[in-house]
Amino acid sequence: MVLKKRGAMMKKKDLECKAFYPSLEEPYQSLFEGCQYPWEALPKIKTWISAMQGQLPSGFQEVKKGVFVHESVKLYPNVYLGENIIIMANCEVRPGAFLRENVFAGEGCVLGNSCEFKNAVLFPHVQTPHYNYVGDSILGEYSHLGAGALTSNVKSDKTLVKIHAEDGELETGLKKFGAIVGEQVEVGCQSVLNPGTVLCSHSNIYPLSPVRGIVPPKHIYKDKNNIVQKEER
Repeated sequence: MVLKKRGAMMKKKDLECKAFYPSLEEPYQSLFEGCQYPWEALPKIKTWISAMQGQLPSGFQEVKKGVFVHESVKLYPNVYLGENIIIMANCEVRPGAFLRENVFAGEGCVLGNSCEFKNAVLFPHVQTPHYNYVGDSILGEYSHLGAGALTSNVKSDKTLVKIHAEDGELETGLKKFGAIVGEQVEVGCQSVLNPGTVLCSHSNIYPLSPVRGIVPPKHIYKDKNNIVQKEER
């Protein structure tokens, strides 16, 4: 693999739902219905999960009011399941996982030991195996957070999050906005995804990185001044 330097900015149209998640199927398609940008779905997660609970196929158990877990899920001891939660088939929820509220885990996900989740959607086969915090975030299919990687979902000055595209700012109107992560993204251990981080599909984040802004598709984030394109040979 050859690494080639390239600027990290993207245009607004490249961040639209149809470009960011081009092959959406149900149930995810309905989450993004009416959204121009993927972060517009964050305030809809609660009602989306609630509406889905009455339409689940056979094989789900309501383990407590508003919490539905598929019978194939491996649920370890000492897991906390809060409110308005769906865990799809073949997931693994490890000891000490803390699912607060409004959490959807797609098929085959790993929700690891001592991880916390709040207002979050995990597409199928997402792995968050060790000491992760995922709040007000959407993680794309087959994405992976290394041990201790976190989504920071509120700015220190408590102002609303803005997205800085190449052709101008995008006002999200959101105070709580962790990260939007595309498909097959690798986030290195102990990295922090600052509020409003957007990681496009097939991007990689070096360990111990404080990430802010947009990382384009098929790029490697080494530091804020060193974002390089992956070039296959």
